[in-house]
Amino acid sequence: MSRTSHIRLLLLALCVLIAATALVSCRQETQQGAKTITVDIVTPAGDTTNTKTVTIHTDAEYLRGALDEQKLIEGTESEYGIFIKTVDGITANDENQEWWCITKGGETVFTGADTTPIADGDHFELTLTVGYDF
Repeated sequence: MSRTSHIRLLLLALCVLIAATALVSCRQETQQGAKTITVDIVTPAGDTTNTKTVTIHTDAEYLRGALDEQKLIEGTESEYGIFIKTVDGITANDENQEWWCITKGGETVFTGADTTPIADGDHFELTLTVGYDF
């Protein structure tokens, strides 16, 4: 093997090591055991909003597990997890560009329900949102 091939192999190994380290450090930890979370279900009602708060006692480690235990959500499965279509019996209407947005403490969650870890005391919002413009 030439010196250039050794250097390329070493650089490739270094890149793999850096990527693996970044993946492990960015992974969110889950909390095992009993926990209590609250979920606000927020829907528009004309010029105002309606909010229903649900308290969930669960051993689930991820948001979807807690929501499924309460039978709060329905949706379609994809390679990324569930795409929430219905929350507490309210179905988003695709024709009106409606969709369910997940936030935690008012901040956008950049993971789906299947991969959003939960901890005791967490407060989530499921908001029926209109429009696909961000």
